[in-house]
Amino acid sequence: MTREEDIRQAVETMRKGGVILYPTDTVWGIGCDATNAEAVARIYKIKQRDDSKAMICLVDSDARLQRYVRNVPNVAWELLDCVDKPTTVILDGAVNLASNLIADDGSIALRITDEPFSKELCYRFQKAVVSTSANISGEPAAQNYCDISQDILDAVDYVCWSRRQEHKPHTPSSIIKLGMDGEVRIIRK
Repeated sequence: MTREEDIRQAVETMRKGGVILYPTDTVWGIGCDATNAEAVARIYKIKQRDDSKAMICLVDSDARLQRYVRNVPNVAWELLDCVDKPTTVILDGAVNLASNLIADDGSIALRITDEPFSKELCYRFQKAVVSTSANISGEPAAQNYCDISQDILDAVDYVCWSRRQEHKPHTPSSIIKLGMDGEVRIIRK
């Protein structure tokens, strides 16, 4: 299967409200349409995770990120311009997303991906894609496809073929919370 066919299948699955497993710029992720509350609820169920713990969304560009936050503070752009590893920013004023994806304080965790597969997936889907680690809550994140449990594989609607043979260390993104007042808090290095 070509990468283009793989992405087409994943996009089609998400457009129908399905849940996918896919390689990201960090670890393997469980994903869905970030605007579909039912699909988001399925991911919480698959991960056996409390829905009060917000999940990350991937986007393909600065412009797409701006569609999901009322006002992106300048410090966010400055930070994203200087980081050298995948970095998720938590921003206040989330909009245009499934309500069960938005934290109780109204914030959302977003990451602009530069990894070729996940970037193309987000671009072709034309919306934010949920990106939470492919594991049961509390278990180690799946760095590679071979690390994903059978329970997770069986629970999703489509498993991407791209990068399945890869065997190299991957780590979750850094997470930084940025307040509208300019406050910067490092959540995960």
